[in-house]
This record gives sequence, C-alpha cells and structure tokens, in this order.
Amino acid sequence: MTTPLQTAAEMGGRRALALALMALIFTLFVPTMGLALSVFGLIVGVRDLRTLKKGGQSTGMATGALVISTLAFLLGGVTTAVQVYLGTELTAYTECLKGAGTVTAQTECSTQLKTALEAKLGMPWPANMPLPG
Repeated sequence: MTTPLQTAAEMGGRRALALALMALIFTLFVPTMGLALSVFGLIVGVRDLRTLKKGGQSTGMATGALVISTLAFLLGGVTTAVQVYLGTELTAYTECLKGAGTVTAQTECSTQLKTALEAKLGMPWPANMPLPG
C-alpha cells in the first residue's frame, strides 16, 4: 500500500521554502538556473500561502519563501542582465587568461578588461578599486 501525498496544508509551506532556498543558492552559482527556480518558488509559495490561509494555519514558512524567492529572483535577474550586457568583455578576458602564462600577461589581461569595461560603461574605473584577477 502506498502512502498518500501530503497536501500543501500538511506541508505548511516547507515545499515553497525549500524551493526558495534552492533558488537563492543556485542564484549565487548559476544565476539563470536560480532565476528559473525562483519563479517556481514564487508560484508554489503563493499557492501554499492561499491554501494555508484558507485552512487557518500559520503562513510563516510560505511568507518567508515568498520573500526569499523574490530576493533570489531580483538577484538572479540583475546578475543575468549584467552577464548578458558584459558578455563579450568577460569572454575576451577569460580567453586572454587561458593564454596568459606569466603574471605580467595576466596583468595585461586585467588591464584590457578594465579598458573594455570603461569603454562599455562610459565611465572611468574607480581609482581605489583593484583590477580583477
């Protein structure tokens, strides 16, 4: 005999919270995947919140899931947008580093990235900010 699936009311928002936390973690490592998971977290969170409110149960976990999913969505969206906008420059920097066998060559790659970012963004590199790499 199989056990029945738990309903949203029995889960108490744990499913949405788990999705939201996974979305936040994935956003830090693979932003586009975190962005997709955060959308699912928002959908499940809203659905669980409605179910829990109808059942008169505590909505704390579902509300927390909505907050975390929203944060992951915003963070993933901004990160993905920056990666798409600066994709050419970041790819050139990565390719440059692959061929850089010395510290001097790596410094030259960083200088090229700085110059490319200044040209793309239309503003000078901050003086107190170190170069990447």
